[in-house]
Amino acid sequence: MLFYILSIFASAFLIFQVQPMIARVILPWFGGTPAVWSTVMLFFQVLLTGGYAYSYWLAGKVQAQRQGKIHLVFLSISVLLLLGLGVLWPSPITPDSSWKPTGVNWPILRIFILLAATVGLPYFMLATNSPLMQAWFSRSFPQKSPYWLYALSNVGSLLALVSYPFLIEPLLSLRQQGWAWSLGYLLFVGLAGYGAWRSAWQKTEGLEYAGDLPHPAQGPTPAAFIQILWIALSMVASVLLLAVTSQMTQEVAVIPFLWVLPLAVYLLSFVFAFSGEGRYYRPAFALAFLGVSAGLAYLILYPATHFLWQIVIYTVFLFVACMIAHGELYRLRPAPAHLTRFYLMVSLGGALGGVFVNLIAPAIFDGYWELYLGWAALWLALAVLTFVRRTLELRPRWRFGHDALIGAVAVTVLVFSGYTILSMASGDLLRERNFYGILRVLEGAGTRTMVHGATSHGVQFLDEARRDLPTSYYWQGSGVGLALRSHPRYGQQPMKVGVLGLGIGVLAAYGQPGDTYRFYEINPLVVDLAEGRNGYFSFLSDSQAAVEVVLGDARISLEQELLAGQRQNYDVLVLDTFSSDAIPVHLITREAFTLYLEQLAPDGVIAAHISNRHLDLQPVTWQMAQEFELSLATVFVSEEPAQPESFPSLWMILARDPAFLEAPAFVGKIDRMTGFKTNIRLWTDDYSNLFQVLR
Repeated sequence: MLFYILSIFASAFLIFQVQPMIARVILPWFGGTPAVWSTVMLFFQVLLTGGYAYSYWLAGKVQAQRQGKIHLVFLSISVLLLLGLGVLWPSPITPDSSWKPTGVNWPILRIFILLAATVGLPYFMLATNSPLMQAWFSRSFPQKSPYWLYALSNVGSLLALVSYPFLIEPLLSLRQQGWAWSLGYLLFVGLAGYGAWRSAWQKTEGLEYAGDLPHPAQGPTPAAFIQILWIALSMVASVLLLAVTSQMTQEVAVIPFLWVLPLAVYLLSFVFAFSGEGRYYRPAFALAFLGVSAGLAYLILYPATHFLWQIVIYTVFLFVACMIAHGELYRLRPAPAHLTRFYLMVSLGGALGGVFVNLIAPAIFDGYWELYLGWAALWLALAVLTFVRRTLELRPRWRFGHDALIGAVAVTVLVFSGYTILSMASGDLLRERNFYGILRVLEGAGTRTMVHGATSHGVQFLDEARRDLPTSYYWQGSGVGLALRSHPRYGQQPMKVGVLGLGIGVLAAYGQPGDTYRFYEINPLVVDLAEGRNGYFSFLSDSQAAVEVVLGDARISLEQELLAGQRQNYDVLVLDTFSSDAIPVHLITREAFTLYLEQLAPDGVIAAHISNRHLDLQPVTWQMAQEFELSLATVFVSEEPAQPESFPSLWMILARDPAFLEAPAFVGKIDRMTGFKTNIRLWTDDYSNLFQVLR
């Protein structure tokens, strides 16, 4: 018995340790967008389905004694692959820099190929373990229900998920994490190999069903309609998980590691629902779902609700919804003889949910409408289930009212969701969605604004006389405005300015004849709009400077330019990628600053925009200044009533020549951070800790 517990717990723990770990490795290579995490989840959902299909085939279609032998072969191959990659890479699951993408096309396909090469086979073997061990457990102990082991596996997953950001990442570098995980995988292979050996040589004669399961161990094959319900319920839960995660991390508050919360709630619902009878009581959860649905409707009608309340409501909504989906799944569970088929259908539903959110929804929707569709679909599923599996917990006289209420609410939610989608889709000048999120163009009070999630990416006046005025975080009194206008070359000699992050191109307004402004941007849609699509914005086309736009991740582009012998010698290098809260950490590490300084002119300066609602990046930037012996000053500008188009902003200026910060324009407006100290560790590509800089 203990062997099955250890094996299933170990595989579940390793599965949810490697997911955030490998996402952390590849996140910088795809622009640091939250969509990378969603794509990683999709890959692992698909691979999980493959693992469950293998278990279904092995346990249900292969002779008992041959099952273990076949499984031992695949386990051995995975170990050999892991050891081989450990020789070639920094660790067996952390690829070297040669795997970095060189373009921005087909990011989902590129991520899938990268993940398949790094952790594909080991993850596949981990995915096979839980259903396979439960099948072998049922063969060895036919008198016991195996479904509690599924709850145990989700406990292991939950512990792994929570421990990674709070314990593993702060203590270990990525290379150390990769080796630690690989050693854990070898331990798992030992446990799984022992289980396979037991299966290969176990005698199955004489094992009979003892009769205390709710269904006979060799019960009939579930009807096709029941199997469709398995897929549908798990698909709806998966859609809601990904939709709530997207809503919380891109539309509400892009707080680091916020994606952990909905995933933890999702796993917790599995733990409760599959740990035994009595955890899920349909009437109580239907009533709770009605309450949280009212809360969700309130957020839709009043989107300006404080973000903490939004997070609470979305989290409780997701937990109740997943408890209904997974509780009903448990009620529809088959006899243990068909558990591998059951888990295969459940994982297939999860993968289909991931495919819908990651591949289909971005192609057909211009907003995160899958949240409303998943909400309505679960109410409809609950209405169907009240007729398929009657609510026996209620007396007949109460049952009709209960079922009628569920049906009425399902229709109401469906109508309300449809109305919401139609009304929200028509409120903007433009709303468009791609891999990097949702971009909106808004118009009002004589200005036009580009918004990505909850972050403004620039404002432009509609009035022709003021269209060229720099606005928002970049107005003339801002840190970057002072840095550009105080540079000795400004207005005197041609300047070369590099900008990481394009937005609507406001900084091009500072361009003088003969200057060159080179912008680096990863989102093709941002480039299209900034370059004048539909005539919304004109900073780039109106600039007096020569404007160049480089499409791709800024750091990778800068590295490729150096490799090609193109040293840019920027007089000013602007880092404008940290204001959207989901910061690309790879752009604020020691290796990144080494690259910036190589691309900087001898007397050049770096202007870093670190305005951020949730992160205090001053200590991190101060560490970089100390590491590279740069003079440092901060410029904080609060919003001024006389200039409503300017935003509060915090900039840090890093200069090679201390005299630069003595320019008259800086007098009384900068803080040299004299006496500033911090105990945080210098951020590198191998180590960073966002929790240390949370506000």
